[in-house]
Amino acid sequence: MSTAIYPGSFDPLTKGHQSIALRAASLFTHLVVAIGQNSDKRNLFSVEQRLELIKKTFENEKNISVVAYSGLTVDFCKQNQINYIIRGIRSEMDFGVESSIALANKLLCPSIETVFLLTDPQYMGISSSAVRDILNNNGDVLAFLPKEVAEILNYKF
Repeated sequence: MSTAIYPGSFDPLTKGHQSIALRAASLFTHLVVAIGQNSDKRNLFSVEQRLELIKKTFENEKNISVVAYSGLTVDFCKQNQINYIIRGIRSEMDFGVESSIALANKLLCPSIETVFLLTDPQYMGISSSAVRDILNNNGDVLAFLPKEVAEILNYKF
């Protein structure tokens, strides 16, 4: 069984994240969408809220599970027999950052491969930080979010 992890803060999950996850799920037997807990980041949504949003988004995808974890992604991978890390790439800048992280992960655990998926062109301009900024300023974010996330956020706000 080939299992991959798609780690991120997903604060909130965007259409770009959703697209990467669905494409990755078609490449692997199982995909774990994993919310990494980063104490350096100021999050808009709690881990519990993000778990709810992401689980709702992928509730009909039989080979996608959603978890939260802390610590190094490679440690989580080793503990759960995961050999592939999925990363979405929107730009050359993303590739620079992500390739550095992938190289560090490779040094920490040589058996883990990072798989880069290019973001679909229509989602290249979407980022969680932009969505958070729009939300914080009472703007309309519906065009950037999966319908399941938008429904939950509209209900809560």
